[in-house]
Amino acid sequence: MKTVLFGLSLLLASSVIGQINSPRLSAASTIEQTVGLTEITLSYSRPNLRGRSAFGEVVPMDLVWRTGANENTTIEINDPLIFGNDTLKTGKYALYTKPSKDEWTLYFYATSDNWGTPDEWSTEEIVLEVKMETRKLERQMETFTISLDEVTTKDAVLSFSWDQTQAFVKFVVPTVDKMNSSIDRVMNGPDWGDYYNAADFYLTEMDNLGKALEWINKALELRGSERKFWIFYKKALIQEAMRDNVEALKSAQLALEDAKKHGNETYTKRSEALILELQ
Repeated sequence: MKTVLFGLSLLLASSVIGQINSPRLSAASTIEQTVGLTEITLSYSRPNLRGRSAFGEVVPMDLVWRTGANENTTIEINDPLIFGNDTLKTGKYALYTKPSKDEWTLYFYATSDNWGTPDEWSTEEIVLEVKMETRKLERQMETFTISLDEVTTKDAVLSFSWDQTQAFVKFVVPTVDKMNSSIDRVMNGPDWGDYYNAADFYLTEMDNLGKALEWINKALELRGSERKFWIFYKKALIQEAMRDNVEALKSAQLALEDAKKHGNETYTKRSEALILELQ
């Protein structure tokens, strides 16, 4: 009996221990910042000094540093970032740095699921390498901090601050290019895809089918001589919903011809099935 009770007590103790969540010494943090029209997300862990010196003691100088603690520090962007003459493409990257006395080197690393620095550092994984300026902080920063500062509609400054050191680099986002594209598109009016999507919405909702037919015809007009079997097919469905099977049959036949012409088996079968239904 004593053996059984002892075993149960061990089981209960291990169960309780397994349920205890202890805090990390380096707290996790996520920054979400919009710069102009560009979304930037930074995720990292924040070590503390705890009476130590950051650079030269906790972080060796002139060696690659994970730039934080625990898992990779990462950056995810939905637009390119421009650093001087160099461009970082859209994507998700690990951030590594090499702190030196007068400047830091910032590495954007393709693989972002390491725990800290990779066991085998690969220069082929470096997507972009950028130099960062440094300056001495007036006040000691106890907790390592990444920030996006001096944010405007077209640029910002990426900063790493710890102890009495701040490393920083400015980057530009393509706000002007995106705005010009948006303005040109709006000023030139909707394209065939906009009309198609609007017509599809009304067909799905079975609402304002007359307008849906008008817009699907506009989509066909703007599409021109390019392949458009799926647009003809959608027009046939709209006409069928309007109970105009004669015109729906004509559109379905056009969809079938165009689908066969371009070797699309899916719409060939769909059009044939719709034609049989309409007949």
